[in-house]
Amino acid sequence: MVKMIYDVIIIGAGSMGMSAGCYLTESGQTVALIDSYEPPHNEGSHHGGTRLIRHAYGEGGNYVPLALYSQKLWEELEEKTEERIFSKTGILNFGSKGNEFLETVRKSAEEYNLSLEVMTAEEINRRWPGFQLKDGMIGYFEKNSGVLFSENIVRAYRVLAEKNGADLYTNSYVQGVEMTADQVTVKLTNSEVKGKKLLISAGKGTNQVTRMLGINLPLTPVRKTFSWFKAEESNYKEGLFPGWGYIDEESTYYGFPSIDGTGIKIGRHDGGHLLKNHEELEPFSTFPEDGQETLSFAHKYFSEDIELKEGRVCTYTLTPDEDFIIDYLPGYDNVLVACGFSGHGFKFSSGIGESLAKMLMDKEPAVSLESFRLNRFDYQ
Repeated sequence: MVKMIYDVIIIGAGSMGMSAGCYLTESGQTVALIDSYEPPHNEGSHHGGTRLIRHAYGEGGNYVPLALYSQKLWEELEEKTEERIFSKTGILNFGSKGNEFLETVRKSAEEYNLSLEVMTAEEINRRWPGFQLKDGMIGYFEKNSGVLFSENIVRAYRVLAEKNGADLYTNSYVQGVEMTADQVTVKLTNSEVKGKKLLISAGKGTNQVTRMLGINLPLTPVRKTFSWFKAEESNYKEGLFPGWGYIDEESTYYGFPSIDGTGIKIGRHDGGHLLKNHEELEPFSTFPEDGQETLSFAHKYFSEDIELKEGRVCTYTLTPDEDFIIDYLPGYDNVLVACGFSGHGFKFSSGIGESLAKMLMDKEPAVSLESFRLNRFDYQ
């Protein structure tokens, strides 16, 4: 029996990999999706139920076209699946006046003609009584942004990819990668998979794969936490309270309304503990700050006392500039890598997945990804 030689092998079937697999199979490509676990799962960057999607982007106006295109694809995905994909809760970014991040939010909204309401602390506290912001603070409210349901999304892309003929190799560990001029062989524990092209989208495990090809990318895995808190639903439930982000000179936080009674979700975007040598994530509450930082933040800026309900750990994979890496590996015309999403990549995974699919089919993506090229770094 002749083994299939796939058009594309994807190592890492999470946010980006599963999305790319879905769009590739929609175009008739044969695809093998390899993952160390059973997607969706709690070991990748997609777990925790929800993610925010912002359009006016404080990290840089170059992200806005990708955010808007991704939003279009999210809406299309919701029409194709029985899963809940997006909730238009609106997003409030707030902080002190003159904050550089907030100024970039404002400028990107102006450049792309996005709806953005400028609000004082008093106006914010009046509209959403769950807040108690201090005089002198300012907020920018995007009514068209909101919440994505991350695990639902990975599940939806998986169902569609498999329906279109993708083969999944789950709970499978990559033991080696061998290259010839026109073929890739990925060796698993008890089998091997052959294909014409390779996409590596393995999150914190990306360098474990690229090192098999003699390349070490500038990636730093960091242990992060996020928590859910019990609070008064009449102030904080979905439909009454927005998603939000906060930034000052010392810290960055983000949060979600209570969805289906799960409680308020809050995380700290900066900080965390560096991970070395593929060490296991220490469980929540290992460090005093795991729950205390978000609780202290809520006591400072929320109007009601809240109580910790549940905490979880996750991983960010950071690049030096916290922008993404999406490029072909040097010396390998048939190996594409998508990594280093630095804690803000999920919202783009529809647009990036489709773009990766087009690149692997030698087509131009709908949105330019030039700013994510590898040549901006010096690395070994």
